[in-house]
Formats: sequence, structure tokens, C-alpha cells
Amino acid sequence: MVRTGSPSAPAAGPTLAVVAREAGVSVPTASKVVNGREDVAPETRRRVTEALDRLGYVRRPRFDAARAPRLIDVVVHSLDSSWSGAVLRGVEQAAYDAGLDIVVSAGLARARPGRPERGWLDKLTLRGSAGVLFNLAELTEAQYAWLEQHRIPFVMIDPVREVPPDVVSVGAANWQGGVTATEHLLALGHRRVAVVAGPRRAPCGAARIAGYRSALTSAGIGYHPEYVLHAGFDEAEARRRTHELLDLPEPPTAVFACSDRMALGVYAALAERGLRVPDDISVVGFDDLPEARWAAPPLTTVRQPLAEMAATALRLLVRLMDGDPPESTRTELSTRLVERNSTAPPRG
Repeated sequence: MVRTGSPSAPAAGPTLAVVAREAGVSVPTASKVVNGREDVAPETRRRVTEALDRLGYVRRPRFDAARAPRLIDVVVHSLDSSWSGAVLRGVEQAAYDAGLDIVVSAGLARARPGRPERGWLDKLTLRGSAGVLFNLAELTEAQYAWLEQHRIPFVMIDPVREVPPDVVSVGAANWQGGVTATEHLLALGHRRVAVVAGPRRAPCGAARIAGYRSALTSAGIGYHPEYVLHAGFDEAEARRRTHELLDLPEPPTAVFACSDRMALGVYAALAERGLRVPDDISVVGFDDLPEARWAAPPLTTVRQPLAEMAATALRLLVRLMDGDPPESTRTELSTRLVERNSTAPPRG
């Protein structure tokens, strides 16, 4: 039987003070857990939750899907990027087809992009969101625990860190994309192929480098670690890393940039050295954002279907909201090479 009294003062049963004493925490800490606050350590939350269950303390549910059963939150890392624009286009169409309304949040963490700021998750319960899509997000252990406690389904789109095994995520076939980009350059005759890679810990970046190395091995070409530099998906950093590659005793004749934005940084560095694309150095990107078509020359790149990834994530979220978990927690959509004018056989 669900009581309708205050969650901190149930009509019968143990008081919150008894629960706090049982869990070995203060009453305010126990109250935070009962009221769904996210600023509680996962281990503390676990102890309090177990004490609540063990003592039979009845809590009023904080999350009531019936309040707004067709509302979901979409969390993007920013609104001023063409990446987010592609994701939102995919979400918008899929949400329309499913009869859902969406709330878009961006720039939730000023100090650490991609990580929702403290207190933001509490707002989900206040507006009655039935689910969440996180794009390029990095959640803390406490935030995962908060979502699980409140039984709010969520799906990650291209997470920037490894996620727990039970978390549903959607991404691209990054390893195959790395293979395809490298094989394209090798087929043109390049043997000194460098990589301007993303963050060291990003799963997508690691997979692209692994694909690059696999293509080299298949072609019988040795791997040279000095040809792989990390730029964190940042255009300015990619420009600096490209200068480092050009200063090597044997600079590369081709560069695989693991994002289109970084490819633009490669372009800038080459222009600063008086080098031309592709006459002097070939460049391949990854993403196929609008910037790839606008670049001079237009960028050969590996297309990952961002809008389709977002739409797939929303459909998976709807399944979770309906209590129908997918067979696999990881979904990967295929990538393909889009050839333009930034690659050519090496000179000589």
C-alpha cells in the first residue's frame, strides 16, 4: 500500500531518524536519498536504500511518468556545433513519429563539457521527463545511480567514456571507419600515414586508431607511434600537432584526422607551412559534417550517420520507456568513405 504523506514523515513505520541510524548516516543525508537528491555518494546511497527497504520505510515516488508521459530530455554538449545540429535533426523527426515532446539542454557543465552539472538531474523529476538521451556525455557513478534509483530510462549517443555494461548506447562503426580511411590512403600509394587522434580515453577514438593499425598490418606496413598524436577533437590542438608531424625527420605524406574539425586544423597548419592539399599532403577526416563540404579543397572523410544514430537512440529509449529492453546494449551503425578532393597519390 502506497501512503500519500510526506516522504520524510510517513504515516506509519520507522522514522527517518531510525533509517539514518540503521544506515550509519545523518538524518539530512538519509533525507537526501529519500527525496532523490543526486549529491550523495553511491556507497552511501546504497546503504540508505538498503536500510529503507529492510525497515519497510515507504517512500512517495519522486518520478511520476503519468504527469508528462510523452516528454523526454535531450542533452547535447553544445548548441553551436553542426554535430549537435545533426543529432537534433534525427531526434526531432523520430520524436515526431513517436508522438513525443522534447526538452533540449546544452552546456550543462561549464567547467567540464559533457558532464551534467550538479542539481540538473533533480529537474528531471520536477518536469516529469519520461526518459533522457545523452549525446557526447560523461556521467559520474553517482549520476548513474541516481537515474537507476528513480527508474528513469536513458540512452547514450556516442559516449565519450566507457559506460557500464547495462547502459544502452548507440554509436558508429569506428573501427571499420579507421580501417576504411587508412586503406583509402594506402591504395593511393601512401606509406607514411599519420593520425591526428581524439582523446586518449574516448572509446570512439581508440577504435579509430585500432582500425588504422589493423589496416597498416594488413598492408604489411609497420606501425610508427610517432605518427599518432592526440588532439582531443580540438581544431587548434590539431593544428599544433600537425606542426609536430611536419617537423619529424620523415614527415607523413598523408594525415588521417579522427574528426572533421581536427581536419580543418590540419589544413590550417599545412597552409602555414606553405603546403597544399592534396598536392603535398593528403588529408582524410571523420564525421562528414557540413564543414567537410565547405573546406577548400572539399574534405574526403568517413561519414558516420549522426542523424540516424540519434533516431535509433530515441527508438531504443521508447522501448525502454515501454519496459522492453533491447537484446543488446550496444548498437553500431555503419560508416562509409565519402571521397572528395583532399586526397591524391603522393608526389614522386
